[in-house]
Amino acid sequence: MQPPIDALIFIVDDDASVREALAWLLRSRRLMSEHFASAEAFEQRLEGDPAFDAPTQPRCLLLDVRMPGTSGLVLFERLAERGLIDTMPVIFLTGHADVPTAVDLVKRGAFDFCEKPFSDNALVDRIEQALGASLRAVERQRERSRLSARMNELTERERDVMQRVVEGLPNKLIADQLAISVRTVEVHRARIFEKMEVKSAVELANLLRAM
Repeated sequence: MQPPIDALIFIVDDDASVREALAWLLRSRRLMSEHFASAEAFEQRLEGDPAFDAPTQPRCLLLDVRMPGTSGLVLFERLAERGLIDTMPVIFLTGHADVPTAVDLVKRGAFDFCEKPFSDNALVDRIEQALGASLRAVERQRERSRLSARMNELTERERDVMQRVVEGLPNKLIADQLAISVRTVEVHRARIFEKMEVKSAVELANLLRAM
C-alpha cells in the first residue's frame, strides 16, 4: 500500500533510542514524523495548533503505553474524548506485559498495537494502513464540513420545506402544511437543490443521512 505523500506520523515515547529508531525507519520509507518525549509535550503541540481538530492531511500516532507523568493510556482517553482517534489512528507500542492492556485498547478504538521489539516491516505496514484509514476519515470530515456550510446557506423556510421534501411529501401537501402556495414550494425546492448541489429528493436524503 502506498502511503499518502503528505502524511504525518507522531511518535510519543519517553525512550530517546526508540524515538530515534522510529524516526529513522520512517525517513527511510519517505514518511514524515514528529517525535515527543512525553504525553505532556505532545498535548502542548495539540494546543499550539488551533486547526489540529480539523486536519487536512492523514496522520497517525505511535504511542508508548507506559511513560512517566501522563501515561499513554490517559493520553489515548483524552484523544478519544476529543474525537481525534478517527482522523489520527493510534498504534500502541507495548512491552510483553502490556499486551493484554493493548488488546483492550484496540477494543476501545485504538487502531492496533505493536509489541517491542517490533518488526520494522510489520510496523510500517500497519502505519500505512492507519494512514489510509486516516485519509478516509479526513475526507469524511471535510465532506461533512462542506455539507454543513451548504446547510447554513438555507433560510428557515427552506429548511422547513427541505425537511418535508426529504420525508417524501408531495408539493401540494407541503404547501398545505406551511400555508403557502404550491408555486412557492416549487421555488423553495429548486433553491434547496441548487444550494445543496443535488438533483433529486433521493440524492438530498442520502446526503443528509451522511451527516
